[in-house]
Amino acid sequence: MSSTYYTEDHEWITIEGDVATIGITDHAQEQLGDLVFVELPEVGNNVAKGDDAVVVESVKAASDVYSPVTGEVVEVNQAVSDDPTLVNSAAQSDGWFFKIRLSDKSELDGLLDEAGYQSTL
Repeated sequence: MSSTYYTEDHEWITIEGDVATIGITDHAQEQLGDLVFVELPEVGNNVAKGDDAVVVESVKAASDVYSPVTGEVVEVNQAVSDDPTLVNSAAQSDGWFFKIRLSDKSELDGLLDEAGYQSTL
């Protein structure tokens, strides 16, 4: 069973075991507009909670996507690098950015559930 959490910076994180899948919310992709470029982290890199992990560029602006937790990057979604518009069409499913192996599950305690996230919009 998986659990999904959100950040106030509009990232989502789905936990399955000790691996987290991370992407941006529909709200974030709507604010960015049509994405034209996605720079993903390298597999094997360690990222700390709050580190900028992904760079996205849209027709409007470039933005950083921050890691909501600390861990090692174990997989990246090459499909969004090849076709950044996948994030626009499926931000909270096929448009995920990367997966990390969690270093500290207690970091999840500071994240929002869906209702909490919706209340920030």
